[in-house]
Amino acid sequence: MEQPIYINVPVERKIKPLNPPTPQSDIAEIREMFKEMNQRYMVYQPSSYYQTVKRSIDIIISMTFITLVMSWLFPIIAVLIKFSSKGPVFFRQKRTGLKGVEFDCFKFRTMRVNADADTKQATANDSRITAVGKFLRKTHLDETAQFFNVLLGDMSIVGPRPHMLYHTRYYSQRIPYYNLRHETQPGMTGMAQIKGYIGEINVERELRKRVQWDIYYLKNRSIWLDIKIVINTFGQVFAKTISPITGKNR
Repeated sequence: MEQPIYINVPVERKIKPLNPPTPQSDIAEIREMFKEMNQRYMVYQPSSYYQTVKRSIDIIISMTFITLVMSWLFPIIAVLIKFSSKGPVFFRQKRTGLKGVEFDCFKFRTMRVNADADTKQATANDSRITAVGKFLRKTHLDETAQFFNVLLGDMSIVGPRPHMLYHTRYYSQRIPYYNLRHETQPGMTGMAQIKGYIGEINVERELRKRVQWDIYYLKNRSIWLDIKIVINTFGQVFAKTISPITGKNR
């Protein structure tokens, strides 16, 4: 059973003041801040059973996908990427993982090699994206390379999406409780993604919503929730892939 982690804050016994109240001290303000943080953003530590089952599922699914799908899909994607532009097949980027530890995140390369790859996120109609890259991004095939990250233990199939180091440094100073999302392994898909917060971040408010959904996941994570997120993700990717045929824009 999941055990909650509480931030223990001493609570002083309230006594009706005889004199007019004095201005709140700095210590009192800090106490109130931690009290609010405890009430609103308490993160539950999952049981060892959940962690073991989740890791087992990650290993089984990633090994199965790599063996049965990547064995024939990888050569096809590799040839297409090589013909589309000069550069490596894989794009490796340092991203923030569990407890803030950096790791190399893999993706099939969708852009021309450029100096801004680690600081500038992809945008709509980005000139850096190749024709093959547009297809890989639309179908999310570029992210299938992250099954290697899952197998290595750097990522899980479900969890908060890992951000590039530049964004981690930038947003951790601006978004309250941003770093709480690093209390679990990053994932290939997550709660924020199935709620529609995916891709380019246009305004800071969008990222705040993503962080809120990431924290929601941390507080409610379970194997059943992971399964629902995976099923929902497959449904959205499938609908997005066939949208040119059906005429519906996703």
